[in-house]
Amino acid sequence: MLIERNIYDAVKRMIPKYPIIALTGPRQSGKTTLLRDLFSGYRYVSLENLDHRNFALNDPNGFLEEFDHQVIFDEVQRVPELFSYLQTRVDNYPERMGSYVLSGSQNFHLMHSITQSLAGRVAIFKLFPLDHLELNSAGLLQDEFLENLVKGYYPAIYHRDIPSKVFYANYIQTYIHRDVSELIAIREMRLFQNFLSLCATRAGQLLNLNALANECGITQPTAKAWLSALEQSFITFQLYPYYKNFSKRILKTPKLYFYDTGLLCHLLKATSTEKLLTHPFKGVLFENMMVAEYVKQMHHSNDLEDIWYWRDSGGNEVDLLVDKGLDFTAFEFKATKTITSEMFNGLNKFEAISKIKGLEKKLVYAGNENQVRTAGKLVSWKDFPN
Repeated sequence: MLIERNIYDAVKRMIPKYPIIALTGPRQSGKTTLLRDLFSGYRYVSLENLDHRNFALNDPNGFLEEFDHQVIFDEVQRVPELFSYLQTRVDNYPERMGSYVLSGSQNFHLMHSITQSLAGRVAIFKLFPLDHLELNSAGLLQDEFLENLVKGYYPAIYHRDIPSKVFYANYIQTYIHRDVSELIAIREMRLFQNFLSLCATRAGQLLNLNALANECGITQPTAKAWLSALEQSFITFQLYPYYKNFSKRILKTPKLYFYDTGLLCHLLKATSTEKLLTHPFKGVLFENMMVAEYVKQMHHSNDLEDIWYWRDSGGNEVDLLVDKGLDFTAFEFKATKTITSEMFNGLNKFEAISKIKGLEKKLVYAGNENQVRTAGKLVSWKDFPN
């Protein structure tokens, strides 16, 4: 069963506007399937293939003569030298739009090559694992959030009915270790595995890199490099605080999140809904799921916005802030179906301190009903963020 991806239309709209389309994102997020469907008339060349890679490395001009128009180059970051030749190629044929499609799963190498050689010539997209809109359209979004949270969002889990425990065990061994090893030198993979698990215990929390390094038994620079590699491989991301000079009491430390809660649950060994019902991380996992959901839908619709969180030294907090220019929305996430007025306290505190006119306050919870209350809107997790 193939699930329709929401990024499809966003990419399609840019084909007649740019000579190059680039699609990046984590491994197994469905990039190749999407591109072969959207660009069905294009030739497909994987630069994981050693013959193609050697051809591109040793004779780039000949390679681009052979694959001169309407071609998909997958894992193109493996031949960074090719980008300068692509620049010359598209500049020589300015009337040709949608000539090349570039795809890769290592954000650092791909984006570095694009910014060095192809600025202004390429439309860039990110495809993440499935979002709730996509699952809902396919009839796969469950009534209880814990079921999707534990199962995870990678397409193969749904397309091939792979048990999550099996999928994520293999994903860590075959993709995460490989990608991270290509970005940085890791002498002890067991130590890195421990670091990855420790990151999972800090999901949704303020990132204390020194404490993380000390607990793992590595240096702070090593922890910073390893975390950067996880971010470049689309495993984790950081959400930064909103602190526009309200007060010196505002915290300025980023929070750590995982793009996929199935992987996060696997690392935490919280692999069943029964375990999660009373798990101490239940609230944090719900928050992580919702923040990641906003990021995924934002990229899949190609409608990028500024997002932050807010917290002061007194413990008042808002989990997600979204600035759309004229519209500013504050979200709080609660993994419960029972709502009390006190749960709006963080939203109310932020409204009072920020003095943002027209601030929209929304509390996203584990229930299925939407309500308008005096303190703000109550939104079901299934209807977030729309």
